[in-house]
Amino acid sequence: MTLPQGLTEGVWKLDQAHSEIGFTVRHAGISKVRGRFTDADAEARVGSTLADSTLHATVRTASFNSGEANRDAHVKGPDFFDVEQFPDMTFVATGVEGDGEAYTLTGDLTIRGVTRPVEVEVEFTGVAVDPFGATRAGFTGEAEISRKEFGLTWNAALEAGGVLVSDKVKISLDAALVKQS
Repeated sequence: MTLPQGLTEGVWKLDQAHSEIGFTVRHAGISKVRGRFTDADAEARVGSTLADSTLHATVRTASFNSGEANRDAHVKGPDFFDVEQFPDMTFVATGVEGDGEAYTLTGDLTIRGVTRPVEVEVEFTGVAVDPFGATRAGFTGEAEISRKEFGLTWNAALEAGGVLVSDKVKISLDAALVKQS
């Protein structure tokens, strides 16, 4: 599988200042709560083809931020991420399919020590050289996981039926990678 137009062989690293890793979960069955992680690293080693390329990403769970301190403390605690025992989440790509701008990236996602295969629908948004001479590649991605499959099982029953936090979690990525010299 050929490389997307403008993406060249070499090592590319995540530019955290121009990237966002977030998620959305349904709350009380009626609204959506969004959160993001502010500390992550990723490295893509791009080969002559996508099949020859690798990607490894690490997200620090303690960097979770939903904009509400009490919720953030609960999510970082033992009921959810348990950041003391599991400081990192990781994603290691195992394959990619597609061409042009649309791809399906498969990989192993590890949360709380539990690893499951995940598919990420990725859009390649292009390559540009910034005013400082750095070559940047852009990507967006979306995936959906079951949090229960990763041991994130805490919940509370609602009086009217249903549960406080949905099992389904939508992950969203906006990533800028910078080619290393």
